[in-house]
Amino acid sequence: MAVEEAVAMVSLVEELRAREAAARARVEALESQLAELTGQLEAEREVWSRLRVTCETVAQVTAEISARNASDSTEAAESVSVAPVRKVGAIMVPHWREGLPMGVLPDVYRDIVEVVADASGPMQAKQIVPRIGLPTASAKIEGTRGKLKRLVERGWLTEDQPGRFSLAHRPAGENSELPER
Repeated sequence: MAVEEAVAMVSLVEELRAREAAARARVEALESQLAELTGQLEAEREVWSRLRVTCETVAQVTAEISARNASDSTEAAESVSVAPVRKVGAIMVPHWREGLPMGVLPDVYRDIVEVVADASGPMQAKQIVPRIGLPTASAKIEGTRGKLKRLVERGWLTEDQPGRFSLAHRPAGENSELPER
């Protein structure tokens, strides 16, 4: 019986060594994959960073052009009555700055700002959606929430509490009323 026990111990040790070798091979393969994925992650982070900077630069330039065009349009509208022109293409929300009229915002963003400005306190996306004429489907609420977040990023609104939005800046000057459309 001692011989059988010795053979069993040798077989057990051999089995353990085989399992250890297999585990080591799996670890080495995973480490290799991890190194490859880390390289890919760094490359994608660099692309993302460049795109983010490009988008911010384009938004800033577009906002400046929009503000210039808005002031030119205001001067032209005072001299001649012109029907509004609907712009087709990328929707750009310019960064808020003193004296920038709400008229530079795309229609849906302007509607959102007007609803929030008329509210007596902070509002949630689900409260805003029906007031801008959209059905209260979850997709519409999430889309509006994204627009609200963009308006916060650009300085038009604030989010003092998560999911509760209010106007960041009241219109100043003698025309404190929000523009009519």
